[in-house]
Amino acid sequence: MPRNRGKQLVCQMLERFDSKALEEYKHIIRSYIHDRDGVYALYHNDNLYYVGLARNLNGRLKNHFKDHHRGLWNRFSVYLTIGNSFVKEMESLLLRIALPKGNKKRGKFVKCEDLRRKFVRDYKADANKKFRQLVGRPHIGKATDAKAAVGGRKKLGHYISKGMALKARHKRKDYRARARKNGVIKFQGRVFDSPSAAAKEASGGLSSNGWSFWHYERAPGDWVPLKYLRQGGR
Repeated sequence: MPRNRGKQLVCQMLERFDSKALEEYKHIIRSYIHDRDGVYALYHNDNLYYVGLARNLNGRLKNHFKDHHRGLWNRFSVYLTIGNSFVKEMESLLLRIALPKGNKKRGKFVKCEDLRRKFVRDYKADANKKFRQLVGRPHIGKATDAKAAVGGRKKLGHYISKGMALKARHKRKDYRARARKNGVIKFQGRVFDSPSAAAKEASGGLSSNGWSFWHYERAPGDWVPLKYLRQGGR
């Protein structure tokens, strides 16, 4: 399944231009940025002052000569984008990293998981495991078949602690499945004990590596192959 690597977002840019260019050479600048989507940055000398996005960059920059930002910046950069699908996300990212003085609001992402709570849970679990090892009380439990190692490789149940959705694409057709916390996979009303068994069913009986065939949502909107779990992914 493609992960949209290599997709272009920014196609043209002007960086750290003197604001006077917008007045003295406005006919040239206008020909570049009129009615274009993109992100822009305003600077006071070398210090970032403000970050914004606009569907008409020329009009937005002209307004900043007159609004409450007037006189607070003397240089600008513009980054022209191909469409505007991810422009808001890019603006939010810049706001959260740079914290410009002129921006009152901080960026918000459409769909994003804050890993702070997850880190706290994982930290506590790790600390508890180390404590048990120190005092000679390792966790004792009978592994289920789904969590047991087979042929030297651990099964899916070893890597997950809760159920999760799976998806795949084969011969231009999309498939959906559900992995239970014990590692078995439910696909089209049937239960399979391994990703490869479920992949074989989905691919019409062809032997398939289920760890590459099935994808899980590692983070909101970020679907990656199950094999990433074996490489330390969560």
